[in-house]
Amino acid sequence: MAQVSLTFPDGSKRDFDQGVTPAEVAASISKSLGKKAISAMVDGQHWDLQWPIDADAQIAINTMQDDAPALELVRHDLAHIMARAVQEIWPDVKVTIGPVIDNGWYYDFDRAEPFTPEDLGAIEKKMKEIINKREPVTTEVWDRDVAIKYYEDRGEPYKVELIESIPGDEPLRMYWHGDWQDLCRGPHLQHTGQVPADAFKLMSVAGAYWRGDSNRAMLQRIYGAAFRNKEDLRKYLNMLEEAAKRDHRKLGREMDLFHMQEEAPGQIFWHPNGWSIYTQLQDYMRRQQRAGGYVEVNTPQVVDRKLWEASGHWEKYQENMFIVEVDEEHAREKAINALKPMNCPCHVQIFNQGLKSYRDLPLRMAEFGSCNRYEPSGALHGIMRVRGFTQDDAHIFCREDQIEDETKRFIDFLASIYSDLGFQGFKVKFSDRPDTRAGSDEVWDKSEDALKAATSAAGCEFELNPGEGAFYGPKLEFVLTDAIGRDWQCGTLQVDFVLPERLDATYIGSDGEKHRPVMLHRAVLGSFERFIGILIEEHAGKLPFWLAPRQVVVASITSEADDYVAEVVSALQAAGVRAEADVRNEKINYKVREHSVGKVPVILAVGHREVDEKTVTVRRLGEKQTSVASLTEIVSSLAKDATPPDLL
Repeated sequence: MAQVSLTFPDGSKRDFDQGVTPAEVAASISKSLGKKAISAMVDGQHWDLQWPIDADAQIAINTMQDDAPALELVRHDLAHIMARAVQEIWPDVKVTIGPVIDNGWYYDFDRAEPFTPEDLGAIEKKMKEIINKREPVTTEVWDRDVAIKYYEDRGEPYKVELIESIPGDEPLRMYWHGDWQDLCRGPHLQHTGQVPADAFKLMSVAGAYWRGDSNRAMLQRIYGAAFRNKEDLRKYLNMLEEAAKRDHRKLGREMDLFHMQEEAPGQIFWHPNGWSIYTQLQDYMRRQQRAGGYVEVNTPQVVDRKLWEASGHWEKYQENMFIVEVDEEHAREKAINALKPMNCPCHVQIFNQGLKSYRDLPLRMAEFGSCNRYEPSGALHGIMRVRGFTQDDAHIFCREDQIEDETKRFIDFLASIYSDLGFQGFKVKFSDRPDTRAGSDEVWDKSEDALKAATSAAGCEFELNPGEGAFYGPKLEFVLTDAIGRDWQCGTLQVDFVLPERLDATYIGSDGEKHRPVMLHRAVLGSFERFIGILIEEHAGKLPFWLAPRQVVVASITSEADDYVAEVVSALQAAGVRAEADVRNEKINYKVREHSVGKVPVILAVGHREVDEKTVTVRRLGEKQTSVASLTEIVSSLAKDATPPDLL
C-alpha cells in the first residue's frame, strides 16, 4: 500500500499508510494522546480526526489544551447540538446555517412562531441532555445528487440551496451528532460529551434575512456564548454585565451628552455637555499636533467626482460615498459630486500648490476633517459607528528614506497621547494588501516592506492582520484594551505610494529632478465621535477631570448659603474650572444623588458652617468619605486638576 510521510512539530518524521486518519496517528504516538486528541493541524489546515491524509504533510495533534482549535470545535459542535435540540422540541422547524463567531456561535432557523426567553431555557436544557448522552460524532462524504434528495425528502429547502451553491469540486461532508445530521465543512469533536455542559449559554434571538438578502425569508437567529470552562464563561458574562453599565448610549443620556434621531440616521446631535468634551479633546489634539510639527489645513466637504475618479475612490469606494447631484447653471447635464469620505485626495491638492523641494519634506499636514460615509443602518451603533464623523486626520509627505524616522516619530507621538488619555499600552496589527486595491504588486511589495522595516526599527512588535489594508496601501492598526478587556482599534499609520502617483504629486530633489513623495496617512484617535464613546465606556462616565463637561457643582444646604455658593462658583470659574451652582430648594442628599448619576466629579456642599468658616465640604464621585477644605485651597487644587496634561 502507498505510504505518506508525516512531519511532526519537533521535526521528526514517520511513514504511514496512505489514507491514515489523525485519530490513528494520535493513537500510534500514545494511548493517552489517542484519548485526548480532538483534531489536528495538517499543513496548517484544521483537520477532523476522521479525515484521511492522502499525501505527505506536516501534522500536529490538538487537545483541549490548545485554546484556538478547542474553542472553535466546542462552539461549532454547540451550533449543531443547538439545532438538533430545536428540531427535537419542534420537529417542523427548518434549519439553515450555524457558524462560529467571536465568543460563541449562532444558528438561523425558519419557524412560524417567535422564540421566547422560556424557549431558550428549554433549548439549553435539551442541549445538556444531548451532551450528557456522549453520542458519537461521525462524518461521510456524499454525492451531490444523493445529498439533495436526502434534504428534499426531509423538507429542508435551505440545505438544498446551500448544496447547489457549493462548488462542484468541493466535497459534501455530512456530520452526525448521534442520529441528527447536518451538512457541514467540519471539523468537529468526536462525541457530544467532549463539549463542556456548564460552559455555554444561549444569549438572545434576533431577526436575520436568509443569506443577508432583504428580499428573502426572515429567519430567527439564536446567539450562544461558549468557552472551554465554566470560569471563562462566568468572566465573559460578568464582562457583558459591566459593559451594559458602561454603555456610552446609556451614560450619554444620564450625562446629557448627545442624542440621535431617525431624521438624521448615523448623525449626532451634540448637547452642550457632550460638545464640551469634544472641544476639549480637539483643543488638546490641536496643541499636540502643533508641538509635533504639523500644519493645520481645512478642505471642502463636497468635491467633484473627477477628483474621486483620479484618486481611485470612485472605483474602489463609491458604495460608501454619499453622491450629490447639482443642476449647474448653463450646464448640459447635472454635476456629480460626493461628500468626502476621507481627506487624503484634498490634502494632495494643497501639496500640489506651488513647487515643493526636498528641503520642505517631511511636510506634516493635519485636518480635523469632517467626513461622511454610508454605513448600513444595521451597522450603526450610538456614536461608535456613524455616518458623519470628524477624524484627527493627517498626512505626512516625505521621501522614502524618511519613512523609518517618521514612523518612529509617530509611534512615540501616539503613545504619549494615549498615555495622557489613560491608556498605558496598545497592540499593533499589520494589515497587508486587500483583494480590492489600487497599484501594482511591485508597489505593494515596496510599501509593505518599508512599513514592516520601519515598525521593527521603532521597536514595535506586531501581529499580521491579512488582507485588511486600505485599498491604496498597507497599514498599522493601533489597538487599545479598555478597563474590562475589550479591544478597540483606534490609531492607524498607512504607507501610500499610489495616491501621489495617481494625483501627480511631486517635489524637486537634490538632483534638480522631479520625484514622487511618499504619503503617510495617520490618525491617533481615529474619529472624535468613536473615541469619545470609547473614553466614556473606559471610564464608566467618570472622565478625567480636565475632560469632564461638568467639573464641579456647588450645592447649597440651606438658602442662607446662596450668596456664598455664587462666590465659590465665581472663584472657580475665574481659575478656569467649569463650575455651576445648585441652589434649588431640595435636600442636599437629593442633589448629590442627582449629580452623581450625571457623573459630576466633584460636588461642593455649602451650609451655615461653610459660610462662617469660608470652607466647602468636598464630595468626590465614587468616594463615600467627604472632606473639608478652605476656599483658597480647593480653588487651587481644582484649577490644577482642570489643566490638560500637556499644559501642566
